[in-house]
Amino acid sequence: MDQPSSTMPPVTAKPADKPKRLLSLDALRGFDMFWIVSGEGIFHGLANGIKEDHALIQDPHNWTIATNPNLSLIERILVGISNQLHHSPWNGFTFYDLIFPLFIFISGVSMPFSYQKYFTEKETGNASTGKIYYALIRRTLILILLGAVVNGMLQLKGYEHIRFASVLGRIGLATFFAALIYLNTSLKKQIIWFVSILAGYFLLMKYVPVPGFGSGIFTPEGNLSAYLDRLLLPGKLHRTVYDPEGLLSTLPAICSAMLGIFTGKFMQDKALCPNPAKKVGYLILSGIVLLLIAVAGSFFFPINKTMWTSTFVLFAGGWSILLFALFYYLIDVRNYQKWCMPMVWIGTNSILIYVCAHGLFNFESTSSFLFGGIINAIPTAWQQAGLWTGVLIIQLFGLKFLFDKKWFLKI
Repeated sequence: MDQPSSTMPPVTAKPADKPKRLLSLDALRGFDMFWIVSGEGIFHGLANGIKEDHALIQDPHNWTIATNPNLSLIERILVGISNQLHHSPWNGFTFYDLIFPLFIFISGVSMPFSYQKYFTEKETGNASTGKIYYALIRRTLILILLGAVVNGMLQLKGYEHIRFASVLGRIGLATFFAALIYLNTSLKKQIIWFVSILAGYFLLMKYVPVPGFGSGIFTPEGNLSAYLDRLLLPGKLHRTVYDPEGLLSTLPAICSAMLGIFTGKFMQDKALCPNPAKKVGYLILSGIVLLLIAVAGSFFFPINKTMWTSTFVLFAGGWSILLFALFYYLIDVRNYQKWCMPMVWIGTNSILIYVCAHGLFNFESTSSFLFGGIINAIPTAWQQAGLWTGVLIIQLFGLKFLFDKKWFLKI
């Protein structure tokens, strides 16, 4: 066999094109974060103003006011939105239940774009595996620590008063393990992992008995996840008998991130579906299919955010995909972008605004100080909405400044 000529030029890898950033993804992340940093305060304030104007007393989980014939269409819509900004008491699903899994889903969507350079370098043997794992571990530990700080760890009230489980901690852990699966397995094996985790979680919750309750009990006290939280979770539990960000229920949250990874990989693959409009159609179809599977499965395993049930993963994932499809179509396909820029400002510094809004800064006091005169001039029934509108103005002003300066908190 002929040997290759020593005079042949060396083969060099073509530098990978910088992945195009999906503006719709930043906007959707900002839309998601808006509701928990100021949006819920605004809409609860508007709903309370409507109730006081009409002398109505309303349970936040009661829908009857939204269809009250004495209310205008806009008033019914505003009250309906406010009603959706409460978590389900136990089983069930509201828009507020979607906010957390939607954020994890978005984190998953971004992974194929973030790791594109790594896979290109891996093909040429130049990938720094240690560096990528170090970054993953570092990010996870920082999010766990920040979550504990947001929960008041630095107030030093004693070990028994520290809540170690947190929203940020779950984001960190779920995306960490999802990334490990993504970086080390093929698509086929990723799907196997996804199905195995959801099925395995169901089998554990259904058939492993809880002392004093038995097996297959999906009540706040009697479910396996709550029992393990009481048994193993350090510090205090958020709800005394369970923690909504507990240990076992973090396992299916990995699949919320993996649904995002599957979506991001589909968006990244131009060969699979080069037509952006057709991509939207496939996204809508897949979202509807997930919703139908979740509803069918809920007869065996209820849709429940606190337990983060397998059906909850699929139901929240279906809505997440549908929302992403809407944002992608409007912003990246139709190129309607100006309207979404305030959400982009929030989305590109989402962790920063979350930490600031949940303990680091008192935006309500700042709003009262800056806009107190205007707020006090508003009828009393509407002052809460005025106060939180001021909070939003302050947040957007600061976030736009950071966006213009290209200052982003990257963890």
